[in-house]
Amino acid sequence: METIAVIDFETTGLSPHYGDRATEIAAILVRDGQIVGQYQNLMNAGVAIPGFITSFTGITTAMVRQAPPARQVMAEVADFVGDYPLVAHNASFDSKFWDAELARIGRARRQDFICSMLVARRVLPQAPNHKLGTLVEFAKLPVTGRYHRAQADAEMTAHLTLYLERELMRRFGLAAVSCRLLAKIQKTPANRLEHCVAGFGQRCA
Repeated sequence: METIAVIDFETTGLSPHYGDRATEIAAILVRDGQIVGQYQNLMNAGVAIPGFITSFTGITTAMVRQAPPARQVMAEVADFVGDYPLVAHNASFDSKFWDAELARIGRARRQDFICSMLVARRVLPQAPNHKLGTLVEFAKLPVTGRYHRAQADAEMTAHLTLYLERELMRRFGLAAVSCRLLAKIQKTPANRLEHCVAGFGQRCA
């Protein structure tokens, strides 16, 4: 499979549209079933961290005050991932912060996002739910660190994405799984998964 960039943000809240900012980001490059590169940094956006966020993530205001400026971190991570397709668990959340933080430095996203949560809902409908922690336990994937920290969550999302690819290859006899197929699957009803994959048979071989 082509290279993908799996990302995860920690933030001060749920939406940049309400003034919330990113506090940490990690990006994991995955190629041919292997993690081939990593980037992680806390980022100082000049805002205080709410107490409930600290209790959730362990990230404190003092930690981000010692971190590089958000502008620097976003420029570095954007250069790191380049034009590779982006993957995130619950990508509707991460994509909003990616776009908003990039816009603050005068840059714009050129690639699409793939949501591993949406893909998992189609490929693993039997899972108890499709939260990252539940799927990691369900698929017996490695727990790489504390949940709700960017590095660990990005690594676990990368392992989950590779697991979903292997499951698709096993179930449908595919030689490989393309990003185009994953992007299509995330928009396909679970009961149409086989039809969706069949339409991409030659592209995935």
